[in-house]
Amino acid sequence: MRDLLLARHGESEYSLKALLNGDPGTSCPLTETGRAQARALGEALRDQAIDLVAVTAFERVRETAELVLAGRQVPMLVLPELNEPRYGDYEGGPIEPYLDWAWGSGALDAPPGGEHRGEIAARHAAGYRRLLERPEQAILLVCHSLSVRYALEAAAGRNPAARAEVVEYATPHRLSRAELERAVALLEAWAAAPAF
Repeated sequence: MRDLLLARHGESEYSLKALLNGDPGTSCPLTETGRAQARALGEALRDQAIDLVAVTAFERVRETAELVLAGRQVPMLVLPELNEPRYGDYEGGPIEPYLDWAWGSGALDAPPGGEHRGEIAARHAAGYRRLLERPEQAILLVCHSLSVRYALEAAAGRNPAARAEVVEYATPHRLSRAELERAVALLEAWAAAPAF
């Protein structure tokens, strides 16, 4: 890998309703607005060489990637390591109670049946490391807000925070190989002893 373009999926049915969906087996397609966002991203990347598209196991992510690359023959790689967090007892419910809990909890605290932020960071680092090992030069990654935020912050030398700023829908961000290597190293180190 030489260059990574990464973007959050378009607006989904669950995100429109401010509901949590960390289960890839739950149907959660894009809204019409989300489809328009994905098509606009595709137009913005029309002249960009893309050798591989990486996605998570979620319907909204694959749908976004397919719309972005409509008419282009680009191989697809599924990276479950970059899936949404497992929200445990909060799964399917409104996002606000989960955020209230998460913002008041430590990096090693997990909701019942879910995973803690250290586990999430380690999982994401493993997914990004898989991309670094790929032979393709230009990779497009469509994933989730937290996956993008962790990579961007870590590339800038910042550890995961208790409150992660939400990433805009279907907006491209670019990381060089060196920036992604730096991000992966930081995430791996933080995940070994996570603390806010």
